[in-house]
Amino acid sequence: MRQHSGIGVLDKAMTVLRAVAEKPLNLGELCEQTGLPRATAHRLAVGLEVHRLLTRDADGSWRPGPALSELAASANDTLVEAAGSVLPRLREITGESVQLYRREGSVRVCVASVEPPTGLRDTVLVGARLPMTAGSGAKVLLAWADSATQRTLVPDASFSDRTLLEVRRRGWAQSAGEREPGVASVSAPVRDSSGNVVAAVSVSGPIDRMGRRPGARWAADLLAAADALHKRL
Repeated sequence: MRQHSGIGVLDKAMTVLRAVAEKPLNLGELCEQTGLPRATAHRLAVGLEVHRLLTRDADGSWRPGPALSELAASANDTLVEAAGSVLPRLREITGESVQLYRREGSVRVCVASVEPPTGLRDTVLVGARLPMTAGSGAKVLLAWADSATQRTLVPDASFSDRTLLEVRRRGWAQSAGEREPGVASVSAPVRDSSGNVVAAVSVSGPIDRMGRRPGARWAADLLAAADALHKRL
């Protein structure tokens, strides 16, 4: 579910931005994606274009504009800054792809990612939006999510409430072939200074290398990386 500020025009503008962030959209597609009336969607998109938050292709489709990157470059994200120190070391230890995910409503977003220099890998780009219903990262984020979110997402998930209980008990999660065939992963929760789970750090790669129970091999290293991130927060 999207958060609402109570300021109607702002919430609608954010709905437009988020829709276009997923893929370029023309006016008809934008209306279909957001549920906004045609005149409202057009007015908001044109206004965002004036402020360079959106830009238009030659075929008239809107896509994210340069002002978004400019604003992001000036943002001070302590979690991402911490990841810059911790994730490369975890990649060196495991030899596999490493990601950091945040939950955003009913999806998880990759906010940091590092890849091994060679070999077959599980590439997840920064900004990628993945489901909260499959994969070890989803299990970790959902295990410590609020009960309303759990009730909404678990019925459609490839795992159960019992699985989430086990994740909370042992402090990490694993998966094999859930999110994508042939890919295994193991994840651990990252906590902020107040002890709240704010992210999941993950290692992923081919099942042939990681095995169907990757936690037996990498859980301790994931927990150490999660603790290192926690200390930097």
